[in-house]
Amino acid sequence: MWDQLISALIFPGLLVITLSRITYQRFVGLGLTVILIAVSARMGFTNTWWLICLDAISMTIGFFLATRMLGRLRQADKEA
Repeated sequence: MWDQLISALIFPGLLVITLSRITYQRFVGLGLTVILIAVSARMGFTNTWWLICLDAISMTIGFFLATRMLGRLRQADKEA
């Protein structure tokens, strides 16, 4: 149970950041992460509301961090 809680807090946020970095679009990264979480919930891997809420919190934090990261990348490109 604890491993699911820790994974729900860490992996969705990292997934949003990684996919945003790959695609350079934070909404695409968030959308793909939501799709992957929805599929895992449909298949039965996410079975409680607590895990779904923790996934949503993690994705929100990951979206915020991806926004900051992409803003810094764009600013560095303008300066160079």
